Order: sequence, then structure tokens, then C-alpha cells
Amino acid sequence: MLRNLSQASFATIAIAMLGACAMPPASSPSASLDPPQAERVMTLTASGVQNYSCELDAQGRLGWVFRSPQATLYDASGRAVVRHGAGPSWEAEDGSRIVGRVLAQKPSETPASIPQLLLETHSTAGSGTLSAVRYVQRVHTVGGLAPAASCSTEHASGSSPYLANYVFYR
Repeated sequence: MLRNLSQASFATIAIAMLGACAMPPASSPSASLDPPQAERVMTLTASGVQNYSCELDAQGRLGWVFRSPQATLYDASGRAVVRHGAGPSWEAEDGSRIVGRVLAQKPSETPASIPQLLLETHSTAGSGTLSAVRYVQRVHTVGGLAPAASCSTEHASGSSPYLANYVFYR
């Protein structure tokens, strides 16, 4: 489904998700992913890809293996403020950077989408927007699963577009 979206459609969905960020949820769909004793700092909307590599498994069969995310995170006004990449890591425009590790996950509310996550910061760099962040939630995910096309060449790369909200806590 997501692979057939035009760029305009993808942008429309991203804008709709940005609008949803500004509205407080009536009840948290991510309740099981809520961090302990933490204060919400900001909620951003990500638009990007999940990168995969075609690799052999233990039985010698080729299959897609997740490698890294690559996304831009936008604030409620649509301004790009954070880059998200391998690690997983997040780097703000001011140079502050965090790297996280997964603490918990649960299925997405959207079928055929990457799971929602709770991550804990385990390293920081610089001072600024992200320097006090202790937890990151990835919620409201759309897309991002391994490419639908089977992989037939070892080490071939593939990617899948995704959208998500990232909630940062201190």
C-alpha cells in the first residue's frame, strides 16, 4: 500500500500527522510504552525510510534484514528540526545528539507497519535541544516494513518509506 503512494500523497499524510501532534490524545494509545517518571519535552513527526539489506539466514536463505532508519523529524509548524539515523540516533539542528536503545515495543495500530517503541538514551553529545532527553517513544507508525519484493542478491539494499511520531522525554 505505502509503496504505491505518490510523493504528494505521502506529503499529505505527513502533514495530517503533524496536525495530530498538536492535539493532546484523549487516552494514550502508547500507555504500555510510557516512560517512568518522565516529562514530555516535544513531539515531532518523522518522514523517512527504513533501510534493509538482503542477507543469508542460518539456513542459507536470502531475506531482508533491518539495517537503519533514515528520517527527518518535523515540528508542528513543519520545520525540519532533527535528523534520525543509525544507532538509533537523533541529531538536532543545534548539534545536540542522542543515541538510544530499545526498552519495549508493541505492534503498530496500523497494519503492515513497524512496531511502536520505547527507547532509553544511553549516550548524549553536545548541549541543546536533545541534551536532557532520557527517553524516546516511536508511536503512530505507518509503513516501514521490509520491502515486499523478495531479495535475490546477497548484500543488495532496499528501503521502505515510513511515517511516525517521536515523543521525547526528560
